Amino acid sequence: MKGVTGKATRILLTVAVAGVAVAVATGATAKKSANIQVCVLLPDTKSSVRWVQFDAPDFAKALKAAGVTYSITNALNDPQKMVSQADACLAAGAKVAVVTDIAQGTSIAIEKKFAAAGGSSIDYDRQVVGGIAKVYVTFDGKAVGAAQAKGVVKALKGKSKPVVAELWGGPTDQNAFWFKSGNDAVLNPLFKNKTLTKGPQQFVPLWLATNAAPIFTQMLLKTNNKIDGAIAANDNIAGAVVATLKAKHLKPIALSGQDATSQGVQNIISGWQSMTVYKFVPNETKAAAAAAVALLRGKKVPGINGFRKNGSKKEPTIALPVISITKANYTRLFKDGFLKKSDVCIGVYKKYCK
Repeated sequence: MKGVTGKATRILLTVAVAGVAVAVATGATAKKSANIQVCVLLPDTKSSVRWVQFDAPDFAKALKAAGVTYSITNALNDPQKMVSQADACLAAGAKVAVVTDIAQGTSIAIEKKFAAAGGSSIDYDRQVVGGIAKVYVTFDGKAVGAAQAKGVVKALKGKSKPVVAELWGGPTDQNAFWFKSGNDAVLNPLFKNKTLTKGPQQFVPLWLATNAAPIFTQMLLKTNNKIDGAIAANDNIAGAVVATLKAKHLKPIALSGQDATSQGVQNIISGWQSMTVYKFVPNETKAAAAAAVALLRGKKVPGINGFRKNGSKKEPTIALPVISITKANYTRLFKDGFLKKSDVCIGVYKKYCK
């Protein structure tokens, strides 16, 4: 995934919509306005385009519909900035924090601040390991990893003992390990029985393409370019793999992704990526918003369907299903309104579109 557009990097000033105080910022602490009840803290704009393009506006829509006041900010990958944003929320009266983990110590500290103020918190998308959130709202991480692995295996059908490399997500993000568990569940038995050949494996710091590219370059050097397939933890990493292959004038390989980004879909329809995992973000924001409203009003959180281990305790979890997107069904993204056809079917990719 590439960086977000210019408008996504600008600060969106505090506005009032239908009597609801809304603060959406990508680079600065949300301005204090009317009393804020729910504080949404998003992590960055570079690990995925989703935080700006989908999560922020979808949270605004869901919380507005629920009739609660809120603040939505983005820390731009700066832990201290997230602390300042959380402090601003608390000063404005917020009682529920929706925290996307940015750094373990920072996220735990924010959750404890809300608890000390008589409030509560929700782990959103990324689990805060060692945190004290009341609930974890996310997509089923093991299902994500399993879908990625199955997609790569399917794309390798007919090859004899193909070499599969793995580029997992950021090692400081608990989700990366959850996704990896799904990869392992599918791939390890195939490595063991020699159906597949285990290639190089490495985590990609911060999920960044700029980190993934040199890692994959070294993987190619180590194998003398003999990599037939790769697990890329998201479309950002997959994009780096594609760019590296093209730069070396190598052919496409079986390749996974995640987040169903415009770039990911372009790589799929042009034959450079096998699949991406589609996580319909509005479902996640709706679930988190409903949980926030329930906590705010002292009611039972709806939708809990399991527990995730968090240290010595089990954290109530809302784990949402995911969908594999390939060349055969990518138009679903347009029908769902998740992506615009005009954002995908442009330039050199227009000829590949249905």
